[in-house]
Amino acid sequence: MNSVDRSNSPSLKSSALLDQMLRVVARRYCLPALAAPLLPVQDASPATALALSIELARQAIVRGEVPDTGLKLRFIEALASMIRDAMREDSGDSGFQAMVLRHRVATVREYASLSAHADQDRRLVRSIVDAVAHPAKQQRIPPGGQREALAQLHDFSASATWSALGDKAQCLLAMPAVADGDSSLKYDLDRLLVSPALGRLRRLEVLASDRHVLRYQSLWDRNGPRMGSPGAIAQGSISKQRGVAVEASAIHALDVLARRLNAEEGGVTAYRVVSSMRVPASIPATRDRAKSEWDAVLLRRAKMAGEKSEWDVCLLVEAKASVDAATSDLPRLLRGLRLLAHAEEDAVYTFKTRQGAVHLRGSSLRKLPTDEASLATAVLYCCDAPAEMTSRLLSAASRMQLLTAPASIEFACALAQNEHVSTQGLQIVWLELLESTRWGAVLNQYPMLRRVRELMVHPEDLVVTAKLS
Repeated sequence: MNSVDRSNSPSLKSSALLDQMLRVVARRYCLPALAAPLLPVQDASPATALALSIELARQAIVRGEVPDTGLKLRFIEALASMIRDAMREDSGDSGFQAMVLRHRVATVREYASLSAHADQDRRLVRSIVDAVAHPAKQQRIPPGGQREALAQLHDFSASATWSALGDKAQCLLAMPAVADGDSSLKYDLDRLLVSPALGRLRRLEVLASDRHVLRYQSLWDRNGPRMGSPGAIAQGSISKQRGVAVEASAIHALDVLARRLNAEEGGVTAYRVVSSMRVPASIPATRDRAKSEWDAVLLRRAKMAGEKSEWDVCLLVEAKASVDAATSDLPRLLRGLRLLAHAEEDAVYTFKTRQGAVHLRGSSLRKLPTDEASLATAVLYCCDAPAEMTSRLLSAASRMQLLTAPASIEFACALAQNEHVSTQGLQIVWLELLESTRWGAVLNQYPMLRRVRELMVHPEDLVVTAKLS
């Protein structure tokens, strides 16, 4: 029996066209493979020298070899140089310097520890104060000293003047009208004064004037607005707008691609784009740290079931404002793909999207790639950030893990105290990099960085490719 030639099938031609477009679209963010000829590293920045050393060590391990002593020494010297640069007063990393100061100075550690719980403590103290001194409660008390004291108590709470609040609560308890009066008021004032939350807030208030703490606050302020501050809220709003803009660009590019594919089908709506596609709870797999919402998805109609169309997934697109954002997102994206791949073969799942509900076949979801090497067949990151003139080879996450290793912090502390510093203690970072599973992401950081950049396209390049294909 002769086999059937389906090469002229419209759906197969369009699928081939999609494959072709993904092959030829410009990948302006790609990075080169790193190899020994790129050494010596003495002409490179410390971060680049570290990335080169780490990648060459990884390659040696893959070959079953032990990275040589020369490579270890280059790694240690590059790490020491990166720490020295981060500790420079004028041009260093103020966030890292704040971490080092916290490690060195007990009062700063105490301040940082208390600050971590300060919001919760403030809410608790204010709830106790409201129970006794809320303006509505004040109105029930005759004008006089007790009412004025309660008003001051409430004002101190609102202005976060915690030492004055404690002193005023003590004064209230000593008033004859309170001491001989309402027992519930005395109980609440006693509860306020013995509250560990108030004690921590009063201690925090004292520590805020310590010179080391003032320096610590100044360093964090240089690093960016504090969490919850008006500046941080404004910055978050700008970042959100930036994310919305790049997502809109990615969706537009995917729409252009879908129209080109539909034109190949003779104008039939065989392909469509949906956005903000949420994974239903009916897929039987854990969602722990997995992506459960996809920015944009290209779908192909599989069949009509009555009045309901069933669709297959062709391409999943995530929009990112920066390369670093995509790099840190990749593990979550892979977990999201594995979640989708747990769909049942014969099932049809209803996904909510901004365009309404869509019905996706489980057989299509099960075919999605779940390993890094195969991602290019079904996943794109869309980014509209300019490609760097000189690419950063060390990811932001890897840089931070290297800087905050205990041995690195100790080295930085010695630098801060103007001590003669030996790099010998940094050898432990090299050993952990080669041997500890906790350092696996750093050891493999360059292949992951390359993988992310290979998956990344600029929305404009996707539009140009769709129009020219």
